[in-house]
Amino acid sequence: QAHLVESGGGLVQPGGSLRLSCVMTRITMDYYAIAWFRQPPGHEREAVACISASRNDMPYYTQAVKGRFTISRDNNKNTTYLQMNRLQPEDTAVYYCATDWKLRCESTLSEAFKTWGQGTQVTVSS
Repeated sequence: QAHLVESGGGLVQPGGSLRLSCVMTRITMDYYAIAWFRQPPGHEREAVACISASRNDMPYYTQAVKGRFTISRDNNKNTTYLQMNRLQPEDTAVYYCATDWKLRCESTLSEAFKTWGQGTQVTVSS
């Protein structure tokens, strides 16, 4: 059974940067889209970004992070990244990576995703 393992969260000041990593274990991720979600305290889980397995597809970003966050993948390392710049307090959340085991980013609904990592906490505060 494949697993997803996130890392890279932490405490950062407003305006700072973090890079989250998501490693897929036991199976190659070459053929699967990977998404990042976040769940702020007291709120629903929301899709932040998604990267297709197809190089022809543009990544998806939720409006709130466009121009600040960048999703990328390194299939040789079986790892997906979320580079987060110009972080703001409203970015504080537990961040999860997930896959719905499809080639392309077809859904941003958390119910569509079958496999999740354990989450990593990102706190933006001065």
